[in-house]
Amino acid sequence: MAYTLLYHPDVKKVDLPKIDRKTKRRIKNAIAERLTLQPTIYAKPLQRTLKGYWKLRVGAYRVVFKFEKDTIIILGIIHRKTFYQKIQKRTEF
Repeated sequence: MAYTLLYHPDVKKVDLPKIDRKTKRRIKNAIAERLTLQPTIYAKPLQRTLKGYWKLRVGAYRVVFKFEKDTIIILGIIHRKTFYQKIQKRTEF
């Protein structure tokens, strides 16, 4: 089953401009090959305050998303160092 992807506005405005071209391509491939086809196999569910959200690890970056029927909403593509500090704000929208 292929999922439809939706992106949080901050992903394109804030997250992607900070990432180099090679890493962007790697993340794009991971989303296309793993996330849209079988996200529950490749991603891990988050716990505690982020319960209901999932993360896909791509190198030093984390792609955070949640499911809504046949749609995946990507909330952030964030470096692992600042992951928990930044993602908390985006889950409150």
